[in-house]
Amino acid sequence: MSIYAIGDIHGCITALKTIFNQGVIKSDDTVVFLGDYVDRGVNSKAVIDWLIEHQKNFNFEFILGNHEIMMLNARESQEKFLEWRKYGGAETLASYQIKEYSNWINKVDSSHWEFLEACQEYLVIDNFIFVHAGLDANKSLEDQTQSDLCWKKYEIPTAYNSTNKVICGHTSRKNGKIADFGHTICIDTYAYGDKWLTCLNVETGEFLKANNDAELKKGRLESFMN
Repeated sequence: MSIYAIGDIHGCITALKTIFNQGVIKSDDTVVFLGDYVDRGVNSKAVIDWLIEHQKNFNFEFILGNHEIMMLNARESQEKFLEWRKYGGAETLASYQIKEYSNWINKVDSSHWEFLEACQEYLVIDNFIFVHAGLDANKSLEDQTQSDLCWKKYEIPTAYNSTNKVICGHTSRKNGKIADFGHTICIDTYAYGDKWLTCLNVETGEFLKANNDAELKKGRLESFMN
């Protein structure tokens, strides 16, 4: 049984399907999705539909991203709705064929709201910590704020501790390359920006990358070859 992490999908359904179509991920593997399922890309509704349907046959874990937070918070007021729409929500609304503020909440499937609300802020498996943005090295896991976990940009992260490896997304690597710092691996490889969606085997360093044209790349991180 392998442990995989998948980076920020951002509505890129073709890239997501391409990764799973390879048959590499088996039903008894664990797959941790690192958040930002919605916004910016054009098929957010289809992504959530796919994740909900396929979690019946796979062992999926879902991390909360800042874009899920914005979508959830948009239910609270028109001001928050307009703020979310400005930062990628417009594409998500279009995927649900929502054109106006009035009654918009009820036009999103209730199962989708339940999916978003159930996402975890972080997950620990063995010596790996899975989180959307990263961790503040000066705080315990329990003391991390939502800002630390979901919002802060960690361009060059520091080691969280000497025993855990952090697997994260959020800080998009616009060159499309995985950012491997040894103690931290960032796999947001800019899927919605015409680069790649990354699936990483966190134990072996092997990876699959797919894009919105259904193209595929395979490889292994150099740090795992020593």
